[in-house]
Amino acid sequence: MQPEDQNTPIRNSPNAIRLPIIVAITLAAGILVGGTFFSGNGNMKEIARGYSKFREVLLLIENNYVDSVNTEELVDYSITKMLEKLDPHTAYFNAEEATAARSQLDSGFDGIGVEFNIYNDTVYVVTPLSGGPSESVGILSGDRIINVDNKPLSGPGVSNAQVFKMLRGKRGTKVDLLIERVGLNDKLNFPVVRDRIPTYSVDAAYMVDQEVGYIKVSRFSETTYDEFKSALKDLKANGLQKLILDLRGNPGGYMERATSMADEFIDGNKLLVYTEGKDKRFDKETSAHIEGIFEKGPVIVLMDEGSASASEILAGALQDHDRALIVGRRSYGKGLVQMPIKLSDGSELRLTISRYYTPSGRSIQKPYELGKGEDYSLDLSNRYESGELFNVDSIKIDKSKTYKTDGGREVYGGGGILPDVFVPRDTLNNSKYLFELYAKNIIREYALRYANENQTKLAKSKFEDYLANFNVTESMLSNLIQDATKSGITFNQTQYNRSKPVIVAQTKAIIGRYVWGRTHKGGLNNEIYQVLNPTDKVFEQAIHLFGKASKLEDGKFSSLKK
Repeated sequence: MQPEDQNTPIRNSPNAIRLPIIVAITLAAGILVGGTFFSGNGNMKEIARGYSKFREVLLLIENNYVDSVNTEELVDYSITKMLEKLDPHTAYFNAEEATAARSQLDSGFDGIGVEFNIYNDTVYVVTPLSGGPSESVGILSGDRIINVDNKPLSGPGVSNAQVFKMLRGKRGTKVDLLIERVGLNDKLNFPVVRDRIPTYSVDAAYMVDQEVGYIKVSRFSETTYDEFKSALKDLKANGLQKLILDLRGNPGGYMERATSMADEFIDGNKLLVYTEGKDKRFDKETSAHIEGIFEKGPVIVLMDEGSASASEILAGALQDHDRALIVGRRSYGKGLVQMPIKLSDGSELRLTISRYYTPSGRSIQKPYELGKGEDYSLDLSNRYESGELFNVDSIKIDKSKTYKTDGGREVYGGGGILPDVFVPRDTLNNSKYLFELYAKNIIREYALRYANENQTKLAKSKFEDYLANFNVTESMLSNLIQDATKSGITFNQTQYNRSKPVIVAQTKAIIGRYVWGRTHKGGLNNEIYQVLNPTDKVFEQAIHLFGKASKLEDGKFSSLKK
């Protein structure tokens, strides 16, 4: 979800400066592309005075300041600082940053694979991109990147350009990250090997059993709807009657991809989302209009604190129309629409021009104060500290923002999508030893080596047999521990015992993906999820909630709490 921008430069000379001119648009949420120009209707005399003053100061600096200065950098800095007085999602990208940011959704790129935001001169991980190297080594949502290759990536002046420059690079090259993580006193070191960041957004699509299907969507990019529709058709052909749609950790993207997906579940011409801004030209309603592939059959949507923007649009439409049971934890809470406006020098302003609302009228944007990005950035940390991620009673609900679903159920605005069924974050198996294994990529490297050495033997059977019968042996674990010790990780028996189930599951999942997963179309990682999901508390609880999901679909709302 990196910052988003808008502007239009005015050049008077080589020392030209840019004055933000308000302009227009369509798309929303996350990192978006596109827009239409429009004329501002504000106090133009006041704007003209401000522009004149800024131009005067810049020319005085250029002509009279004692040392040589880069006026282009001054302009970029001043725009960035000016926008900090607005909402947390309006932001400016210089030309280099704008090109790099667009690649997140439009094409692949080489890097470490994280969505990030910069708040108060600190780089926060919104979510590691599914299938990327950061996810593989154990980077988590909410982590703060402090140093990169022993160079600071925090403090005054940290910019998107600096982040892109330090984190992206040729695949195969290594970068060392120093991370601060909520709940841990010690900082963590993560060596990450850059790789091609996958452009696919449907990570998994498989049948859990003869009736239940599972689809994991990691972002809403250019191809997401086509990938999703293809996956849904394949599952339908294989007997799909009940669906789990996993949006956990999905930071958003193109709004229209989310509404197109919602239309596959919602019948008739029901409202899916609408937007409202100061300029009425940004007001838009999007409604269902096609005969969807799965308009009948119970649906469960998995969400967590890393699910944002377009994810929340999709979940909000399904929840408001009583079409899906939402399971997990409260979502991120991003309900602001950014318009990306490309400026004449290739830079870009992503300006918040409206809010989006779910069909019931909810704005899911969490509270913020203009110019107080630091408070906003600490929200995920505050959820952890307050106990919200572990106890449903700790969720703060603004009862003044109560709305009704089609069937009369109460839902709440002003702070993300609240789940119908809360499942706490599972930290039982976490340990410092496990984090160190992730940081040094021990589990992955061991599993890949084992798969290479035993591929011929393993590939003689089907993956289904491997899933049911293969066990990670004590001998294998002993070899993995030896690898860890050789890399400088001190063995801790207590911590190892606590994390052993995770180590076993991760090892088996990676071996399975390497041996059987190469033939999948569209970059699916089915083997990973087929091994790990049965150990996932949210998934396991969801499997047993189709009774409630069916009652929801049938309109039996009074029995949902039983």
